[in-house]
Amino acid sequence: MRKLLQSCVILSLCLTGVASAGGHEKFVSYEVNGKAFQAYVAQPASAPKGKVFIVHDWDGLTDYEKKRADMLAELGYQAIALDLFGVGAKLEGFEDYRREAGALYGNRAEFRARLNAAISAASATFDADLKEILIGYCFGGAAVLEAARAGLDLDGFVSFHGGLGTPEGQDYSATTGPVLLLHGSADPVSGMDDLAAVLNQLQEANIPHGAEIFGGARHSFTIEGSRDYDQAAEQGSWNAFLRFLEDNIGS
Repeated sequence: MRKLLQSCVILSLCLTGVASAGGHEKFVSYEVNGKAFQAYVAQPASAPKGKVFIVHDWDGLTDYEKKRADMLAELGYQAIALDLFGVGAKLEGFEDYRREAGALYGNRAEFRARLNAAISAASATFDADLKEILIGYCFGGAAVLEAARAGLDLDGFVSFHGGLGTPEGQDYSATTGPVLLLHGSADPVSGMDDLAAVLNQLQEANIPHGAEIFGGARHSFTIEGSRDYDQAAEQGSWNAFLRFLEDNIGS
């Protein structure tokens, strides 16, 4: 892995295996300032084409992100679903989700430190020479853009229906790779004005960028079972992401 941001964290790493109903799950366990975190790892059957990091939604690392990692492994990518809240975080409902996500939105230095530590841990454990892409869903999409603005040295950034607001004092001048925004035109969390603002910022910073807009799709359109799920938008955004991978990692 190329150099990541320096951050005031204490980092220790180990690879662990946990028995599960489906076989043997693998995790990267690490600590940040005494707090334990654990990222889920999905390995391809053959030599990986590249590496994809996945940032979870505001409900933490769940089977949803693990499923996405498994899908990517089946396509030949090494996939790691990151953990930004910690293994001891209480995540039982709306108030818990809001507390954990809000704590990071309110402390951008901590937000960046956890992103940096998670990526550093996974990168140090596996194939350092692979190209690396960071993706995320909803809260994770906002985290992807935070990482891009922070200058984490990655080969691309993809936000699925993420929060698009840029905090005061931040910009994309340090972004190291192309940015793809996959967004619904009816998203009530970040609307089309927010999308236009990010695209303008990326253009001003001379960062390669693109966006695919899914007409009528609301927030969380990729989350099957949610009230906002949109099958056409979900499949369209996944296909757009796979094209991005081919363009920036190779097939």
